[in-house]
Amino acid sequence: MAENNYKQKPRTAKNKGLFKLYALAAVVFILLAGTAYVYFYSVFSAVQPGVEKRVKVTVPEGSDSHHIASILKDKGLIKNKTVFVYYSKFTGSASRLKAGEYDLSPSRSLPAIIDSLVAGTREKTIKYTIPEGYTLEQIGKLLEKKGLVELDKFKKAANRGDFDYPFLEDITEGPGRMEGYLFPDTYQVTNSYSEKEIINIMLERFQEVTEKMNFSRRSQNIDLSFREAVTIASMVEEEAKVDPERPVIAGVILNRLYKGQLLQIDATVQYALGEHHAKLYNKDLKVDSPYNTYKYPGLPPGPISSPGKNSLQAVLEAQKTNYLYYVARPDGTHAFAETLHQHNVNINKYQ
Repeated sequence: MAENNYKQKPRTAKNKGLFKLYALAAVVFILLAGTAYVYFYSVFSAVQPGVEKRVKVTVPEGSDSHHIASILKDKGLIKNKTVFVYYSKFTGSASRLKAGEYDLSPSRSLPAIIDSLVAGTREKTIKYTIPEGYTLEQIGKLLEKKGLVELDKFKKAANRGDFDYPFLEDITEGPGRMEGYLFPDTYQVTNSYSEKEIINIMLERFQEVTEKMNFSRRSQNIDLSFREAVTIASMVEEEAKVDPERPVIAGVILNRLYKGQLLQIDATVQYALGEHHAKLYNKDLKVDSPYNTYKYPGLPPGPISSPGKNSLQAVLEAQKTNYLYYVARPDGTHAFAETLHQHNVNINKYQ
């Protein structure tokens, strides 16, 4: 075999310097590319990922992409106006953005928002009213009838723990978690709202009302937790038919609670039965449920319906009396009594 006389040339200092320079340039390029990717991903992503709310946006006739970008930025729906303008031009969307009324979510990405504006989506607005004293089940059925939710999906969404409100922190996931907290009021949404979004706007309304009332602190002043006070308010909502009696009935409930007497609230039995009965019989009063206040002492595990503002206020301003009993008159008002004897007289008189 012939001897290989080829000898590799040793690297010179110049070659070594070029190698280091190329390596450094490659590292810088990778870092810049990574930074650019992160930046563009950031500005294209949603402003508030996962937040279930909508923002009303009006795009006037004749608006160009610059004007629309300013509107969206002011509404907190996009992160960068310049990126919106250039992206809409690059994709050919700038000339196709339509004027109109929109319900947009900050949980949507910039491209998704542009798609909505190009489609010119005009969503149908639907108004609904939740009456005071409605249960979660009744609320779900009302919304389903309006075509806004599917009842099963609504109840599953209400059972989950992914709603960030202080009054829900200590309540475990499961059936009845939202009972009492979906505030009875009139709302206006579009037909594209999800079950979670609809629940969220009612929770926001509940929080707004109770914060204005300073409900949490004032509940503590009468030795009640937030949930206990809402639970009593829900019973007041079901038992009282006229506003002036709400604080009186709240006072009766508190009197019996503090004395360790069974509350014996008919409305809690109705809730335990799962349906409304025109008249309760002795067999109904024996239903085995922690909500049956004829059988179990103290408060039920939680609210039995959605109390309105007047019932919530009634608990905070419960009238101090010696009443321990009340019975309904035919006109819906109540006769109150301090003793069982007086109560029995009232029963014979009015029932």
